[in-house]
Amino acid sequence: MRYRDISGKEIVNIHHGTRLGILGQTDLEIDTTTGQIRAFIIPDYKWFGLKKQGEETKINWNAIKKIGEDMIMVDMK
Repeated sequence: MRYRDISGKEIVNIHHGTRLGILGQTDLEIDTTTGQIRAFIIPDYKWFGLKKQGEETKINWNAIKKIGEDMIMVDMK
């Protein structure tokens, strides 16, 4: 799977039913040895200024349960 195939998808926590962000507005943690994605890092932005607040949510690759047509479903308890 290529990044362009999953970019723009909404990331949803299936445990709480909450929207976490959109892939493409996230940072990626990449294993420099293998080139595989280890985690998505979702920054916490202000809604009006779009300035980074410092808090971020890290979603490990093994928390991804399903990559669908429109969204990526993760289990974050």
